[in-house]
Order: sequence, then C-alpha cells, then structure tokens
Amino acid sequence: MSRKSRAKPPSPFRRFNSSPEVIRLVVMMYVRFPLSLRNVEDLLFERGIDLCHETVRFWWNRSGPMFAGEIRRQRVSRMRGFRHWRWHLDEMYVKLNGQMVYLWRAVDHEGEILESYVTKTRDKDAALRFMKKALKRHGPVEAITTDGLRSYKAAMTELGNSDKREVGRWANNRVENAHLPFRRRERAMQRFRRMKTLQKFASVHANINNHFNLERHLVDRQTHKERRSAAWSEWQNVMA
Repeated sequence: MSRKSRAKPPSPFRRFNSSPEVIRLVVMMYVRFPLSLRNVEDLLFERGIDLCHETVRFWWNRSGPMFAGEIRRQRVSRMRGFRHWRWHLDEMYVKLNGQMVYLWRAVDHEGEILESYVTKTRDKDAALRFMKKALKRHGPVEAITTDGLRSYKAAMTELGNSDKREVGRWANNRVENAHLPFRRRERAMQRFRRMKTLQKFASVHANINNHFNLERHLVDRQTHKERRSAAWSEWQNVMA
C-alpha cells in the first residue's frame, strides 16, 4: 500500500479562519432551532463570537450537508444489523414561490426520519422514486403504514410489497407529528424559494434533528442528561 493511500484525508475546515467547534455550533443552532440568520449572529455575539449573518448562511450551506451526511452514514451502518419493524410514509405540502410542492418523508417506528424527497407531483412515479430511494439506502422493512393516497398502493404493487401496506385512520400519527419541527423551522425561514434549497435543508434538518432527538418525554431527568451529553459529544466529533 502506498504512503499516499495511507495518508489521513485533509480536514474540511483547513481553509477557514474559525475553529471547527464554532462552525459546528453555528450549523447546529441555525438548523436545529427556529432562528433566523441574524438571530444566530446576535446569540453568538453574546458569547463573544463576532461574525456576519452571511457567514452563518455560508457555513450552513457548505458544512450542513457534510455534517448531515456523516451522521446519516453512521446511523445507517449501525442500523443495518437490525430489523426494520415499521415505516410510516407521508407527504406534506410546502409552498415554493406561491406554488405547492410535496415533501415525501419516511419515518421509522421510533419517529426518526429516514428519508426526505421533494417532488412537484404526488403521483405514482413520484411515490415510486421516493420508495426506491428509501429501500435502497435502508433495506427491507416488515410493514409500511401510509395514508389513503392511491399513489402508494400503485407504487408498492409495482415494487411487489403491497402486502406489507397498512392503512388506518390514526395509524400514521407518527409521521404526522414528525412534520412539526420542520414546520416550525419553515416559518422562521419565511418559506423557501427553490426546490434545490428545500431538498438540501429538509435532508440536513432531518439528520441533525434525529441526532438530537432524545425522546425526552419517555425518560427521567437523569437519563435525559446522559443522552444529551452523549449526543453533544458525538456532535463535537463529527468530521473531526
């Protein structure tokens, strides 16, 4: 093996004057919480960090997908050894320059967002592309819960797994509740203007939200503190 192939890959932060810790903090604050670019600038100024709101925009656009991709790779590799019990699929309306587009989302039985996909339609072809993408990345699943949209039935029939489909009046509340953090973030951003930006932010937001989703309502205070410390420690080591 050559020395070049054994060399450690260069740091993605090598061309920045700021430290990786500050960049991670900026991306986490902007993506995770319903804050504007200038809100993040003001909060960081109180901590003694002086930067422009355009720097916040640049860092989340450049580093956000990189952080989210690393988190997704780690979680997918860990979950490959476990069985997927149930997925919940749903699509939500998102306004884009006055026109409605559709954000498809796949959520597992614990409420973690597995896949986000933006399309202009919600017909069979759109559902098929979305489901193929999710199955390719995460593997097979035992049951898939959807709403009554006929596009799901047509797509699953073509995939040959229509027998795994389940439809119920309140059975899909898991994915409906998973939309709420994104809706809060969407209002703070005053909506989106391009499909590319929507797709990027939806994917980044989903993975970072998954990382800090500690199921606080299910555990006691001490367990929550331990999980929060572990999540923050892992975040500090992303792309280290």
